[in-house]
Amino acid sequence: MRDRSDDLVPGMSGGAAPRRGRRVLIGLLVAVLVLVLAAAGAIFALTQSIGNDISRIPDAFRNLQDTDRPATFGGTTFLLVGTDTRATGATTGSFAPAEVDAGSQRSDVIMLATVQPDGTTGSVVSIPRDSWVNVPGRGMNKINAAYAFGGPSLLIETVEGLTGVRVDHFGVIDFAGFQTLVDSVGGIDVNIDRATSNAGVEFAAGPNHLDGAGALAYVRQRHDLPNGDIDRARRQQNALRALLSRVQQQASSNPLALYDLSRSVGDTVSIDDTLSNTGLAGLAVQYRDLRSSGISFVTSPVAGLGREGEQSVVYLDEEKAEELWDSIRNGSVARYVDANPSQALDDAPS
Repeated sequence: MRDRSDDLVPGMSGGAAPRRGRRVLIGLLVAVLVLVLAAAGAIFALTQSIGNDISRIPDAFRNLQDTDRPATFGGTTFLLVGTDTRATGATTGSFAPAEVDAGSQRSDVIMLATVQPDGTTGSVVSIPRDSWVNVPGRGMNKINAAYAFGGPSLLIETVEGLTGVRVDHFGVIDFAGFQTLVDSVGGIDVNIDRATSNAGVEFAAGPNHLDGAGALAYVRQRHDLPNGDIDRARRQQNALRALLSRVQQQASSNPLALYDLSRSVGDTVSIDDTLSNTGLAGLAVQYRDLRSSGISFVTSPVAGLGREGEQSVVYLDEEKAEELWDSIRNGSVARYVDANPSQALDDAPS
């Protein structure tokens, strides 16, 4: 599967992302959506149009029997995916055609995003797309194949079986939509441990201010990174953390400025159809105190790399991973991170 980073057009302006052209999906923490709506909660309460603009994915939980699923722990968990697609138009959000089948591709990025019952802490766990796991009805396979085999419902079932964490909601966001969100808040600031470049964009060691096009090139880079896709996942988390921080800053200085960002979310995000406008408003109120500083960014523990037939795969460290899944269920991810710092997102990832 080739890297799509070369598809980015060098010199793309930092303005609003184009509605046409190649689109690639990336899992972006729906906590962005929750935090945006929390910050702009008064606006959301006054108008249903923001919620109406957000595209819904029908039957994401189809054929999942409640009695066979993990028990809820009182918080809210989102499963987010990015798909490897060559679509020539929008594939998520309000601009996506109704006939688009989001589950027709393998998921390129998988993130499990959880907000704890206290509403002030949460976690984002990246699961490597090539993780060798049991896919119900299909046997052992790469986890990203579950989305291609059975769409959202099979991927949800696979992740729940792997983690024992109940998935409450499912979401996807257009990669170009990420660029739009970054531009709508005036760019983001990220730290990078060493100089690299991608798609005509140069990244210096240390602090970097990135507009939407630069941020897109940053999160899409895989080559020239020590750990390939694992480092790319960390970059995506780093950019997400920076976006959350930027939203926070705007929320405290000028909440009304977040209105356009809230509308941009509707243009680019697709969520499962069990999350109504009222449900979104409820999350905004419930998690109004969520801040980026309260979110732990973690990569699933990996035991090693290998091959299964012709496929390159990632073997998860099952013993260590069980500790991580337990920490999500009992709200102790921060303690897990303290004990396993190498799995946490540092201040300046590659």
